[in-house]
Amino acid sequence: MASIRRTASATWQGSGKEGKGALTTQSGTLRDTPYGFNSRFAEGTGTNPEELIAAAHAGCFTMALAFKLQGAGHTAERLATEAKLSMEQDGPGWKIAAVVLQLKAKVPGVTAEEFQRLATEAKATCPVSRVLNAEITLSAELE
Repeated sequence: MASIRRTASATWQGSGKEGKGALTTQSGTLRDTPYGFNSRFAEGTGTNPEELIAAAHAGCFTMALAFKLQGAGHTAERLATEAKLSMEQDGPGWKIAAVVLQLKAKVPGVTAEEFQRLATEAKATCPVSRVLNAEITLSAELE
């Protein structure tokens, strides 16, 4: 069985609220990208783990759908997905409670029924959907 490995690293200095951290990915797309309390729980500069999970989920789902469409003989002219991740306090910590995937697509030749079926399959089978322990909903609209 084939396997693929990806790595990322995080560094942190200081306390939880006043400290600061940096994230780096294997690809180098993120290199010492700042994150901290304000970018996670307020409106500060930098990224945060949940924003990156939302981006990963949007990208994973969208690519999975492109492959599903290709397998059904369709090529997307445009797939645009926004992932809205919500967190809730859970006892002493927090949890990712839900992700809403909002898709707008232009796919010549696909019927609305086939499009909805393929989008639902992509949501269920993309690796990020499969790893999240959260409610995942999908709103898929053909343009």
